[in-house]
Amino acid sequence: MSGIPFSIYYQDNDIFVLLVTGTSTSLIGTLLWFLTRKTERSDIGKREGYLIVTLGWVVMSLFGAVPFVVHGAIPSYVDAFFEIMSGFTTTGASILDDIEALPHGLLFWRSISQWIGGMGIIVLSLAILPLLGIGGMQLFSAEVPGITKDKFHPRVKETAKRLWGIYVILTFAETILLMFGGLNLFDAINHSFTTMATGGFSTKNQSTAYFTSTYVQYVFIVFMFFAGMNFTLHYFALHLKFEPFKQNTEFKFYVLFLSLATLVIMFIHRPHHTFHFEESFRQSLFHVVSLVTTTGYVSSDYENWAPFSRMFFFMLLFIGGCAGSTCGSIKIIRHYLMFKNGFLELKRLVHPRAIIPVRINNKAIAPDIISNVQAFFILYILIFVMSSIILSLAGLDFLSAIGASATCLGNVGPGIGTVGPVANFSHLPDLVKIILSFLMLVGRLELFTVLVIFSPSFWKK
Repeated sequence: MSGIPFSIYYQDNDIFVLLVTGTSTSLIGTLLWFLTRKTERSDIGKREGYLIVTLGWVVMSLFGAVPFVVHGAIPSYVDAFFEIMSGFTTTGASILDDIEALPHGLLFWRSISQWIGGMGIIVLSLAILPLLGIGGMQLFSAEVPGITKDKFHPRVKETAKRLWGIYVILTFAETILLMFGGLNLFDAINHSFTTMATGGFSTKNQSTAYFTSTYVQYVFIVFMFFAGMNFTLHYFALHLKFEPFKQNTEFKFYVLFLSLATLVIMFIHRPHHTFHFEESFRQSLFHVVSLVTTTGYVSSDYENWAPFSRMFFFMLLFIGGCAGSTCGSIKIIRHYLMFKNGFLELKRLVHPRAIIPVRINNKAIAPDIISNVQAFFILYILIFVMSSIILSLAGLDFLSAIGASATCLGNVGPGIGTVGPVANFSHLPDLVKIILSFLMLVGRLELFTVLVIFSPSFWKK
């Protein structure tokens, strides 16, 4: 129902749909809360936490798809489910051929689904629904899995509130800056939602390529960069504490990688186009930041760039931003750990009796965390390969199969082939859309949270 004010202002025909579906969903939620509020057990263990998080995302997507179907903007429920799952998981993949034909209320719902999903539906619940009345550490761990979670406040509810406070401040700041760049309130707030969520949904058919202003593109770049940072660093910055930036290994590696990747793309891509130096730099930086942070915005069709650029962009689908950000994919910190551990393994071969731990922020990393990262890598690549094979069997060509698998598992949005930056997913069979929706969920919850439910040992007492 949050989009109703825009529907009224633009005199669209979706007011009744939003009102009815929003009210119905609220009533169902209230009824379920009323029926379960007197349960005897108040504590939640890891098993229940993983189940609640996973089913919470699925149920939210099942209900979130209803307004599109009832209105008729997306007649197929499978298509609507794919679209809203792409929203809540901040993937940005779309089945819409004409985005601008949607009424403003539904466009706003589509964008705010990413904004909610960006920080996490469960974290949102812990922040604004204190009457939930449960200990939330297990839920928070399942919702925001990572290698190092700097708990800048010991209580999960307070931590969630602070995270959302930072999230709101950054969203508001971007909205104001975009309006200074000439965007109206509707476009500014929608793109701020999907930038901070690193989601990539746009209100325009051309995505952010519609906005040709240099100023606007740099605003997008800056806030995509912010969204890709660990949010604890934003907390320190707001308190004028900048020493953690110097000490944070992941942040320094994040900045270094973005800089080097931009320079590589810039000098490979520039000879093939007539861009002047600044535009070449801006286009290269925009797409590198967009893909690494898994936002998925595009400012031009990189499928027409130099062949090496396309291959390099495909590789960026597997990078991801910092842990503790709204990004998807593998995450910078895991890449750094794998690289550092591999390098140190060479030293261990020369000095087999030496104890040489992997260090991050001058702290030794426990061996079980290294094992977890290695398992994550293996499982991530295995899921990517298997899903690519399945999509090929379903009729997709090789490039489209690997592009769709990589972009949905990494929660990026645009891929390569027939699901490239200026294409969409509408032409895919329903079965493929369901598979890709599952990949979005698995990728958003970082594999283990979802896959553990399918383990026989999970259901044993």
